[in-house]
Amino acid sequence: MRLAVLAAAAFCLTLPAFAGPEDFVAGPRVPSFGKTAPVPGTALPADAHLKVAFDISAASEGDAVNRNLDSAARFLNMHALAGVPDPYVSVAIVVHGPAAIDLVNDAKRGGPNPNAPLIAELVAAGTSIQLCGQTAAARGITPDDLLPGVTLALSAMTAHALLQQHGYTLNPF
Repeated sequence: MRLAVLAAAAFCLTLPAFAGPEDFVAGPRVPSFGKTAPVPGTALPADAHLKVAFDISAASEGDAVNRNLDSAARFLNMHALAGVPDPYVSVAIVVHGPAAIDLVNDAKRGGPNPNAPLIAELVAAGTSIQLCGQTAAARGITPDDLLPGVTLALSAMTAHALLQQHGYTLNPF
């Protein structure tokens, strides 16, 4: 009986750690995107400096926002809500392959780009967004076709090499 009571008490104490969909909220860095849930009992070192590069090659599906771009927003919001000061969290996004379509203006895309508002908020939050120049050349994308704040790199490989030299780690997700 005592074991059952202890098990029930332990279960009840862990309930707040299990977030439901209603517990996910957007954060202060990318206010309209990147919803995240608090995780009670976690703490980051007070001197944590996070410099993370996201590699994105998969395009969004239909009129949906690219979930990988949204993951970058979630990373920014999650750490802001966890108390990491904004200057201590830097995100860079390197895009290549089919995902290039998610970085172009409506005219080049052939219709409204559902990623444009997210990209605008990411850029406003200080995120570097680079398109592989080799992908751009292969797909006929010029700098004038890109959404504001998106830049061209010589290649995705070059962009990642340079980011690594500046202390960025590659996000494995």
